Amino acid sequence: MSALTHRQSTAAAELRHLFAQRIAILDGAMGTMLQAHALTEADFRGERFKSHPHDLRGNNDLLCLTQPEIVEGVHYAYFEAGADLVETNTFNANRISQADYQTESAVTDLNTAAAQLALRAAHRAEEKYRRRCFVAGALGPLNRTLSLSPDVNRPDYRAVTWDEVVSAYYEQARALVAGGVDVLLIETIFDTLNCKAALFALGKLWEEVGAHLPIFISVTITDQSGRTLSGQTTEAFYNSIRHAHPFCVGINCALGGAQMRPFVEELAKHAECPVSCYPNAGLPNAMGGYDETPEQTAAVLGEFAAEGWLNLVGGCCGTTPGHIAAIAKEVRKHNPRPLPQPTEASPLRLSGLEPLTIA
Repeated sequence: MSALTHRQSTAAAELRHLFAQRIAILDGAMGTMLQAHALTEADFRGERFKSHPHDLRGNNDLLCLTQPEIVEGVHYAYFEAGADLVETNTFNANRISQADYQTESAVTDLNTAAAQLALRAAHRAEEKYRRRCFVAGALGPLNRTLSLSPDVNRPDYRAVTWDEVVSAYYEQARALVAGGVDVLLIETIFDTLNCKAALFALGKLWEEVGAHLPIFISVTITDQSGRTLSGQTTEAFYNSIRHAHPFCVGINCALGGAQMRPFVEELAKHAECPVSCYPNAGLPNAMGGYDETPEQTAAVLGEFAAEGWLNLVGGCCGTTPGHIAAIAKEVRKHNPRPLPQPTEASPLRLSGLEPLTIA
C-alpha cells in the first residue's frame, strides 16, 4: 500500500486545531436516511449484483456500489447541516458481516467506494462553505463476538476466531485508508475484545504504511446498568483501550442522550483525550422507530456541553440532518471540554469488568 496522501497526513493537526477551537460536529444516522428512500431489492442489486444468488435488501453498505448518488447525497446533507465529520457508509462492510449476504468478495470495493463518496461530498462542502470537512472511516462491531459464546450450552464456544476478526478489520481498514479517509472510527463497540482486535489490525496497517491516521473509539453502553454487552463499565472499557492512545473516545448508540448522561459524565472524568457522544434520537418506540425531535436531542446534548463534557457530538439511530443542525446550533454556545494536564506520576489503571487504579 502506498503512503498517506497530503490531506491524510495533515488530518491530525487540523483536527487538533478544530477541537481546540470549539465542540466539533459529527454526522447523524445513515440508515435512517437510506430507509426514507424505500429502496427495493432491485435497487440494492443494481447492475453489478443483478444475478446475485442471495437477497440483498437491507445490506446498506452495498449501496455505495449500487446507489452511490444516494449515499453521497446523505453525506452532503450532513455537511450542509453543519457536520465537521461524516462517517463512511461501512458499518457492516467487513468480510464477517458481509458473509450473511454472500458478498465477501466485494469488501475491498465497498470500502474504497464508500471512502471516495464521502470525500466527494467533503470536497463539495469545503468549496461551498470554506471550511475543512473530514471523513471518518467507520469500522462497526461485527455480528460475531470474541468474548461471548452464542450457545448457552457451550460457554467455551466462539463463532469466530481472533485471527479471523483481525483479518476482517485489516482488510476493511486498508481499503478505507487507500480510499482516502482522514480518520478511522471503531464504533458501537459491545465487546472490548473485538475492539482490541481492530486496534491490533490497525497496528499492522500502520507498520505497512509507515504512518498512521487518528483513531476514534466509541463504545456502546447497552442499558442503565452502565455496562457493555460483554460486561465492562465505562471506566473499565477506557482503561482497556487507553494504551492505543486514541485521538478521541466516546459513547454511541443503544441509548438516547438522557439515558447516557451518567456514562458520558464518567468518561469525561477519566479520559485523557477528547470525548465524543452521539446518542440515538431517544429510546425506540413500540414500532422500532425514534420519536425524539431535533430540539429535544439538542437540548440534552447542550446540557452535556454546558457541563464541559464534550469535544465531539453528533447523532446515531433515528437522527437526521435536522437533528445535527439543531445540535450544532445548541453546542455552539459552549466551550469544548478542556483536556486534562498530564502529570509526572500517572497512576496504574487496570481493568477487568470493573476498573482498578493503583496510585
